[in-house]
Amino acid sequence: MVAKQIEAAVKFGVLLIMMERAESGQKLYTRMRLWEFPDQYVIEPTDGSCGSSLAVNKADGSMSLIDEVPECSSIRVPKIRIIFGVIGMLKLVAGSYLIVITDRECVGSYLGYPIYKATSLKIFPCDQSVKNSNAEQKTLETEFSGLLNVAEKTSGLYFSYDSNLTLSAQRLHDLGDESKLLPLWRQAEPRFLWNNYILEALIDNKLDPYLLPVVQGSFQNFQAAIGKEIVDVTLIARRCTRRNGTRMWRRGADSDGYVANFVETEQIVQMNGFTSSFVQVRGSIPFIWEQVVDLTYKPKFEIVRPEEAPRVAERHFLDLRKKYGSILAVNLVNKHGGEGRLSEKFANAMHRIIGDDVRYLHFDFHKICGHVHFEHLSILYDQIVDFLEKNGYLLLNEKGEKMKEQTGVVRTNCIDCLDRTNVTQSMIGRRMLEIQLRRIGVFGAEETISSHPNFDESYKICDYLIHQHFNAFIFYFLLLFLSLVWANHGDEISIQYSGTPALKGDFVRFGQRTIQGILNDGWNSLARYYLNNFSDGTKQDSIDLLQGHYIVSVSRETTPPSQTGGLESVAYFPVALALVLIGFFLALMSLRQVRYDLRHLLFSIMWASLSVALGAFVKANGRIFCKRPRLNKPRS
Repeated sequence: MVAKQIEAAVKFGVLLIMMERAESGQKLYTRMRLWEFPDQYVIEPTDGSCGSSLAVNKADGSMSLIDEVPECSSIRVPKIRIIFGVIGMLKLVAGSYLIVITDRECVGSYLGYPIYKATSLKIFPCDQSVKNSNAEQKTLETEFSGLLNVAEKTSGLYFSYDSNLTLSAQRLHDLGDESKLLPLWRQAEPRFLWNNYILEALIDNKLDPYLLPVVQGSFQNFQAAIGKEIVDVTLIARRCTRRNGTRMWRRGADSDGYVANFVETEQIVQMNGFTSSFVQVRGSIPFIWEQVVDLTYKPKFEIVRPEEAPRVAERHFLDLRKKYGSILAVNLVNKHGGEGRLSEKFANAMHRIIGDDVRYLHFDFHKICGHVHFEHLSILYDQIVDFLEKNGYLLLNEKGEKMKEQTGVVRTNCIDCLDRTNVTQSMIGRRMLEIQLRRIGVFGAEETISSHPNFDESYKICDYLIHQHFNAFIFYFLLLFLSLVWANHGDEISIQYSGTPALKGDFVRFGQRTIQGILNDGWNSLARYYLNNFSDGTKQDSIDLLQGHYIVSVSRETTPPSQTGGLESVAYFPVALALVLIGFFLALMSLRQVRYDLRHLLFSIMWASLSVALGAFVKANGRIFCKRPRLNKPRS
């Protein structure tokens, strides 16, 4: 007995020591004051912490901890601002750039901890050494630093000072005790750590209290009282950084099997002391393909190195199996046209992969559902319900003990993995909500919302009838809010990849297509066309810099505008379009004068011919009029 008591005391003492170490190294500063002196930046914790301040040299970006903020004088008058986190440091050709969060918004809680959205970023240059650089370095530095201005507008960045947002509830639960005591950045899943690359300088300097992990994606949360119970619903999306980018410039997979627009989406329901989590994933068709932007509304799909498709797909699904268990790949693309070629190649590549733990299902979304009949997704659900029931979801009881775990995941894709995918995933999420509520005890064993056919009408009549159908009321209420969070979730992911909110969002919100939703889809489609052709190239360069996909070196080839030659140096689509319109305007004006002088007929034909010729030239040479990425990256 004495020996057991001594052993327990030793274990408790070791645990206290580990917790004390973790507390000193893991606690992140939540509020800081940034002093901008002529020669350095000083970041001082102001959240009650007694830690050291961080000094960053403006000449070379070197960092050190100091005990006190330097004294101010009439010569050293600093600018002062409040910041809420240090995202990282990026090294360019001659200078370094400090990236911080200057404003935040609390958007809810994740497993009991507050979650914040970064609403404003600021980049502080440490580039005083650039003045001693040669002309080539100065030119490149200007080009690269200009891309960081685009980075300041990065959307959908979320963080927590207390909880690891990069891991699902199931993976968090499965972490070992020692791992849970590590600083958050060391617990993080590298795939979903948005600032993984730019944190390296801070990691090298052992600045744990300043190392704030950030994820890009979406975070939607709502709480509501239902009777005496509080229901908490969270929908969180984590974007993978391995093949991050914009819609037309990041398609398909790379040679290692990492796909574009890969997103892990987790739906968490907390009620009656239970916590239930369900995870889905989406990602581009997993072999090497692309669309070369050339001013056409839908550029042609090009399959690159088709002989490698089976190997790339196999790598992709091997990685998924290691992380999620069994996989059901649901392919939503068309069976005809350009999409049909991709779908056929995907199906052929899956032949050698399909097995007990990998299934493949093609569901021609547009053919079956059209543009308005999305209720036909019930056909798809009937085909996958056995997989969902078998592989389940995570369920923790009041004590935090695992009662059930998720052993497989549905992987959904369309072409962009945005619109059709989001509609489909939201349907699956809503169906899983019903299963989770039944397991928690809100519904009976065989009870569903369809068990209350008169509930919708009862809901409109009086509270008494609501109490008669209380379980149905709960589900109706949750379904309403879940639809809203799924729609907002889809919009955020779409904005990050395509630049506009998701299409078909009206169905996710309201359960049916609306005239306003169709009109919004038309406008967003035009906006995507413009952004894909004239904006996303620069945005892609910015992403590649921040993610470390392009490592800056003065010896590497780039094509800054000042060095671009030939037709591309003057080709600019808005100018060409204006000239075409002017030509047609002059042709029309000349036609109106024909009745006074036949010579105007010749002028009209001449202007019309010039306009048609210029229009044909623009169409034939569309690629050179687009704003393309300039950084010289190896082709995947």
